[in-house]
Amino acid sequence: MTSGPSQSPVQSRLSGIEAQLRFCVDRVTAPKLPVEGRIVQMKGLTLVAAGCQATIGSRCKIILSDSKEIEAEVVGFAEDNLFLMPIGRIHGLMPGARVKPLPHYPEVGVGNCLLGRVIDSQGNPIDARPQLRYEKNIHLLGPPINPFNRMPIDRPLDVGVRAINALFSVGRGQRMGLFAGSGVGKSVLLGQMTKNTEADVVVVGLIGERGREVREFVDNILGRDSIDKAVVVATPADDPPLMRLHGAWRATAIAEYFRDQGLHVLLLMDSLTRFAQAQRELSLAIGEPPVTRGYSPSVFAQLPQLVERAGNGVQSAGGSITAFYTVLAEADDQNDPIVDATRAILDGHIVLSRDLAEAGLFPAIDVEASISRVMNGIVEPRHQEAATRFKKLYSVYEKNRDLINVGAYRPGADPEIDLAIRYFPRLLSFIQQGQTEKSTYQTSLTELFELFDRKEAH
Repeated sequence: MTSGPSQSPVQSRLSGIEAQLRFCVDRVTAPKLPVEGRIVQMKGLTLVAAGCQATIGSRCKIILSDSKEIEAEVVGFAEDNLFLMPIGRIHGLMPGARVKPLPHYPEVGVGNCLLGRVIDSQGNPIDARPQLRYEKNIHLLGPPINPFNRMPIDRPLDVGVRAINALFSVGRGQRMGLFAGSGVGKSVLLGQMTKNTEADVVVVGLIGERGREVREFVDNILGRDSIDKAVVVATPADDPPLMRLHGAWRATAIAEYFRDQGLHVLLLMDSLTRFAQAQRELSLAIGEPPVTRGYSPSVFAQLPQLVERAGNGVQSAGGSITAFYTVLAEADDQNDPIVDATRAILDGHIVLSRDLAEAGLFPAIDVEASISRVMNGIVEPRHQEAATRFKKLYSVYEKNRDLINVGAYRPGADPEIDLAIRYFPRLLSFIQQGQTEKSTYQTSLTELFELFDRKEAH
């Protein structure tokens, strides 16, 4: 029996070193099985887990006392402990509950099956219809688009509201805010634009609002004619803060999916303030200090991360997301922290006035306080001149309203004021529009030009 060639001492030593290196590499690259931990503390809304490791944003499974399971998301850590925010109800939770880290990050199911459906923040249908069969899954937090690769906003979008079409023209791919206090008509105006805006797909995010408003929005405001091309993501006010955050992220991710298919998407979110409040609840629960009216720094960091995902897509795809975000001005304060922060990151805003609403003028658009930052680049010079003239006359009358109402102004003292007094009833009539009335972009322009007909002006 012959034996193979024997190795020299040097070769044997090299082979041993190679085997050790291979073993070390295998240990490093091999997937690590999650280590089970335990719930050791509950601080407010946050659960503290010890004995396991997971990355920020990943999910863990918690075993309740009745053998049911809920998921929680890792929102922070301190030393060897994880801070978990539960997704769903925590009834049945007890000290020492087992925690199992999951290998996947939150994903969003997408596909044409979403059209005409109402879902919650986890993608489960809540419209008493069959379960959804998604075509694919995408990440909840999609990758940002290189700003240089985005298509420019270069064409107006018909939203069906005369005052917005004519005075604050919206561009396809623009991000606008609707600023107002409670009960001034934000949701009604949002519904008008939902039904009348030219879009291939409408994605609606009802974030942190009253639960009864979900059915009302779908049945009364959205209507049967618009629901077939719409997707509604609803997370009412009684949902945990993390679910409200995920509702906004999910609605945005769904809009991104349809945009990447080359479609023009209208994204409506009611409201951005509730999103910020949910983030405030979460950040305060893990010990982040408040800085402005109870809002923590992470709130102001999350707002642009959400808003910047909307807008035009890359040139090769050709799709767009035109977004409208409602922002609640607490106590009608236009210097509210969230109002002020969103004003700086959006491409314009429509302010609704309580005084106009109480006077029965709807939509109660405050002409002086509203602006569209892209209007100058998407409309013709004649349109821009007429809109500027409208705003100037409206502003002149408002600044002299008290003098005019008490009879202190003498006609003929100022030709500009005289002209504003003559036009003002027609300016108010132009702004008014019924909830079921639609005014196309071209019709809005025609009526604006006719408003300043020379024969009527003199």
